[in-house]
Formats: sequence, structure tokens, C-alpha cells
Amino acid sequence: MSRPALKLRSWPLTVLYYLLPFGALRPLSRVGWRPVSRVALYKSVPTRLLSRAWGRLNQVELPHWLRRPVYSLYIWTFGVNMKEAAVEDLHHYRNLSEFFRRKLKPQARPVCGLHSVISPSDGKILNFGQVKNCEVEQVKGVTYSLESFLGPRTYTEDLPFPPASSCDFRNQLVTQEGNELYHCVIYLAPGDYHCFHSPTDWTVSHRRHFPGSLMSVNPGMARWIKELFCHNERVVLSGDWKHGFFSLTAVGATNVGSIRIYFDRDLHTNSPRYSKGSYNDFSFVTHANKDGVPMRKGEHLGEFNLGSTIVLIFEAPKDFNFRLKAGQKIRFGEALGSL
Repeated sequence: MSRPALKLRSWPLTVLYYLLPFGALRPLSRVGWRPVSRVALYKSVPTRLLSRAWGRLNQVELPHWLRRPVYSLYIWTFGVNMKEAAVEDLHHYRNLSEFFRRKLKPQARPVCGLHSVISPSDGKILNFGQVKNCEVEQVKGVTYSLESFLGPRTYTEDLPFPPASSCDFRNQLVTQEGNELYHCVIYLAPGDYHCFHSPTDWTVSHRRHFPGSLMSVNPGMARWIKELFCHNERVVLSGDWKHGFFSLTAVGATNVGSIRIYFDRDLHTNSPRYSKGSYNDFSFVTHANKDGVPMRKGEHLGEFNLGSTIVLIFEAPKDFNFRLKAGQKIRFGEALGSL
């Protein structure tokens, strides 16, 4: 039997191996059979296809009588606070997609004006701190490559950076002497507010879209799969703030194939026309607009369907301090850090 055929036939056995109790299939190891690893098994799941199917299901209009019981079950399961919603009446939301993307009352999230960087979304702080050795922690003890995550700084008209080795990549992002590179990872749970906002006053000059996988990004999975954020579909917005380089990356996840950036109508995520392992760039700097897209702190920036992750990577002076604790809950508008 050929090796590919043996591998294909081993998938059903592998699933049974992990599901059946008391190591029922362990005797097979005596004849040389080995189960596929849990990580490889999970990576083989067609999460992009399943997410597109889920997206279509979410857009199916629910009968008026069914809306309250369906949404009430979701609210109870994920602890949604509907008192903050701009529209509390559950019958108002025609489908699950509208409910996931519900807006908040105007004063539900006051924006902190005393700190230089605020949380762009509701969520849980997974990690934060200085970027060292071109490696970033997705959760404590599990890292990913900064260059793999953001993509190469290739020499183009809109990205005037020469190619660099991985050891120089961090230094290439730091544009001002005396600055350091910082990062912050915020995980959005299914019950969280799903819009995200500008974390500071900055200018977006470039967008890079990685089609990638759509694996779950919950903290348990982030501990399990190394470089999970580099595998998943994501949209990297990069530009500048008053202290130099600034970027915000929206990372997709299972059933979160839709990442929308309000000012970017050309962005289409989880599309079958894009293949994994590639990326596509778009510059907001044109002859008519040489400054890019200016964003004010707290301004609406985009939205997810369901939950996902926001990763901030930016440069700032050495005396920048995060006002956070790993694992804490945070809400949009609250302080992340300041000088």
C-alpha cells in the first residue's frame, strides 16, 4: 500500500483512537501504525469551507416567533449584556449575523482621553509587552515570528523598505532612535461586542490580507498550536502614529471568515478565489491622497462576525507603560498604556 493511501486510510482510525476510551486501538501500534497528531488532524479540517457555510446560515432570516428563543439561548450561553445594545428588542435582528454585529448605545463605551493607546475592542488580554528577538508571544510561552505574521517588508512604491533578514526585521519597523517595539493581543469571545475601533490617532497607509486558515483562536487553542496567528486568515493595517510605526491586525477564526474594514470596500475575506499561503497588498496612499486614511482615537474601524483576535504591534519610546494584567477582561475605550 502506498504511503499516501495508508495516510488517508489512517484518518478514520485516528479519529477513533482519540475518541474511544481506554486506548482501545493501542494494540495497532504493535504492527507499526501511528495515529496522526491532534494538531495535524485539526489542521486538516476544512475550516474555510465550514466558515463560508456558517456565514450563509447566519444570513438566513429567522421567523419572527423564533428570534427570541434563538437569541436568548445565545445570550445565556455566552453571557451577552443586551442592556448595552443600541436595540434591545431581540425581534429587531432578522438573522444571527445582524445579532452578532449589534451596535452599542452611544455612551456604553466612553473613550479614555488621558492615555495614548486604548483598547480597540472588548475582549481578554492574552499577552502584551516589548517585542524581543523578532518573536511575539500569542500566549505565555508560545511564540510566533513577527515577520511571518506581518509579512515581508518588500521594496514597493508604497512600502519603501529594502528586503531584510529576519534578525533585522524588528529594527526595520522601529523608525525613531530610542524607541522600542511593543505588542498587545486581545481575544474576543463569542459574547463580546464584535466591532473594533481605532486604538489611537494614527494614519493607515497600507493593508495586507493573508487568506490563511480559520482555526479557533481561543486561549486553549493558542497554547496548543504554535504560530496559530500566522496560519489563520488576517488583515494587517499598517501606518504611522506620532511615535512612528503602528499596526492593527484583525485575525480571523472558525466561523469568522468575515472581517470587514469600513473604509476598505475592496477587501473580501474568506473568498475561494484566494489560496492559502499567499497574500495581497493594497495601498491607501495615492496621487490624490498622499497621506493615507487618518483615524481618530475611538473611531469605528471594522467588525467581525462572531469572535476573534486583535493584535497591535507598534513602536513607542522606552518609557511607554502598559496598564494591564495578562488574562484581564477589557472593554473598548479603556486604557492599554501611555507614556
